[in-house]
Amino acid sequence: MIDMNTIRTLIPQAFTSVELPDLGAKHSGKVRDYFLLDSRRVLVTTDRLSAFDRILTAVPYKGQVLNQLSAFWFEHTQDIVGNHVIDVPDPNVTVAHECEPFPVEVVVRGYISGVTTTALWYRYSLGERHIYGYDFPEGMTKNQALPEPMITPTTKGREGEHDERITCAEVIERGLLDTETWEQVQAAAFAVFKRGQAIAQEGGLILVDTKYEFGRAPDGRVVLIDEVHTPDSSRFWVADTYEARLSAGKEPDNFDKEFLRLWYAERGYRGDGEPPEATEELIAQVSRRYIACYEKLTGQTFLPGTYPVEERLRDCDLTGA
Repeated sequence: MIDMNTIRTLIPQAFTSVELPDLGAKHSGKVRDYFLLDSRRVLVTTDRLSAFDRILTAVPYKGQVLNQLSAFWFEHTQDIVGNHVIDVPDPNVTVAHECEPFPVEVVVRGYISGVTTTALWYRYSLGERHIYGYDFPEGMTKNQALPEPMITPTTKGREGEHDERITCAEVIERGLLDTETWEQVQAAAFAVFKRGQAIAQEGGLILVDTKYEFGRAPDGRVVLIDEVHTPDSSRFWVADTYEARLSAGKEPDNFDKEFLRLWYAERGYRGDGEPPEATEELIAQVSRRYIACYEKLTGQTFLPGTYPVEERLRDCDLTGA
């Protein structure tokens, strides 16, 4: 495992952006930059860290963890649903088929938890008992398992906007997806989630909940896109301490972005107004957790790419041709 001092020295070099003139114009999302090459999309995963729908800081090695962990999951779920991957030519880069993304984020939840305004526990703690179209009984406690996993979709907020909570029925009612496509997406999401829970359990982790994005490939297939089962898109708890900490009323030991969300929430920040500045210690701890999560899920040793990442990318053929 990479030591904390090494991570601290890299904080000023955290990978936040890159210009690749040979690939044309750059487009940017919250944590990924991408370049369009005919029917391909070159996705560059940066170290930018987003929470509460805001970019809050940058964490060394985070981009590499997300890119390589997603590649692992795409490979291990392709028998369930196809995906957009063509090649992974660099630890921070994926070359993918250009797909039409669906306007719905598919969130699968296995537990009632979370501190964001779209999280089940946050809504439940405010007194809501009918959430995302589901009825919840009285007397539930934070972080307990749901009887069955459920899908709680959201719309995709534009830059600077929050995602909007909707129900599964509203996906059809609003015309976001047709019935056949939405049923196909839900079936794939539940199956990928089940596979993810099984593999996470082998690594001593619980896959608590996750966000998936789907799209339509050029050949018309529904495919899995973006990222899969990363600490950014998913919540992971340590399996062997979960029951004891739940019984004691303590938060589960986690290996995901919830550590950072809780840090901000404890300081009164949930996405509105000016966020507090992330400390060097927080950034280093988040980096270590991301790396540990990668190693637990894949069973592989994390091999760090070189910094500065920008220089490495400019010397690499990233076209996937």
